[in-house]
Amino acid sequence: MIMERNILKDVLLMQNKIIVKPSIPRILLRKIVDYKKTPFIIIISGVRRCGKSVLMSQIRTKDCYYVNFDDERFINFSVNDFQMLYELLVELFGEKDIFLFDEIQNIKGWERFVRRLHNEQKKIYVTGSSASMLSKELGTHLTGRNISLQLYPFSFKEFLDLKKYRLGKLNNLTSIEKSKVRSIFTEYLKEGGFPEYLQTKKEEYLKNVYDNILYKDIITRYKLTSEKPIKETVYFAVSNIGKEISFNTIKKLTGLTSATTIKEYFEYLENSYLVFLLSRYDSSLKKQAYYNKKVYFIDTGMARTIGFRMSDDKGRLLENLVFLDLKRKNYEIYFHKETKECDFIIRQGTKIISAIQVTCSLDENKDREIGGLLEALKCYNLKEGLILTLDDEGEIKKEGKKIIIKPVWKWMLENE
Repeated sequence: MIMERNILKDVLLMQNKIIVKPSIPRILLRKIVDYKKTPFIIIISGVRRCGKSVLMSQIRTKDCYYVNFDDERFINFSVNDFQMLYELLVELFGEKDIFLFDEIQNIKGWERFVRRLHNEQKKIYVTGSSASMLSKELGTHLTGRNISLQLYPFSFKEFLDLKKYRLGKLNNLTSIEKSKVRSIFTEYLKEGGFPEYLQTKKEEYLKNVYDNILYKDIITRYKLTSEKPIKETVYFAVSNIGKEISFNTIKKLTGLTSATTIKEYFEYLENSYLVFLLSRYDSSLKKQAYYNKKVYFIDTGMARTIGFRMSDDKGRLLENLVFLDLKRKNYEIYFHKETKECDFIIRQGTKIISAIQVTCSLDENKDREIGGLLEALKCYNLKEGLILTLDDEGEIKKEGKKIIIKPVWKWMLENE
């Protein structure tokens, strides 16, 4: 079925009239601006409602065409309608060389049209909420022609901007300023970073976003015949943040007959940016694939809404925040485990360059946390390591290694 021209015309007129209210400038905007004058197609992917459309509005100028395909009136739009779309854009708004396409992966075959525009030397920005669909389609038709960037819910710096809190130099903060920042960070740990939720704090909003991801991005997209096993898989994941998980354990829990199905579920969850699996590092890829993974969630506020109780273990939510910050900065992350465990190690090229341990406080788990970090430092021949906590700060020298202890909030702000 072909979309009617007059309906498409109305949609384009309406979408290009919408004035988006002033919003928090996203840190990712800097990278996007850096690529502005390159010939590459800019792909921005991320979980639903993390701010991709608002980010598009921060890119938009009068020299851009804008189309948001996450609109029910595009239900009958197909790849055959792209030429009509192009002609209408020129007819309504004149000739322009910059195209902004929101949630374009909703249209099967979109990448062929984008390739044609690229061949005509147009600048194209695309957003989507499915990592694999974007990469698979781009890999087939647009190899070497795109830059992929990921947008996540607010970082702590963006959260502070939302709160209109102006921070002085980190090394010169007064005790009152530190107390204020700690208080805001405690709120961030609890509420997470979904932009619209933070305006109202209504948990129904987060539940609705979660349901949309589950039903639209997973159950419908992958044609799952039963919703119960995938829901139970997500609940298990969110209840075990920062812990190692076994596909066989979840298989028994859900009543499914195959651990392979559970593995596929996690691929769907990762593609939708809802859940992430972290591999245990090993120089042998075969062994690495065999080991259990650790699990993390897209947002601490959503995790709490779905069922993670902060009273259970605030330390695991803190670890989740550190994981998300490392993802935000596009690091290659693993965890270390031999006789002891270290939460995160970072690889650059073929070399491990950093080891990080996360805990609420060193008072309770000092020997375990330092022991795990020291083992990682020795294993990868690193001179110093990092322990991130809620409040502790200092430095320890042990067994020829330097261990820096720092509050998570300070580390996050230093690394923006």
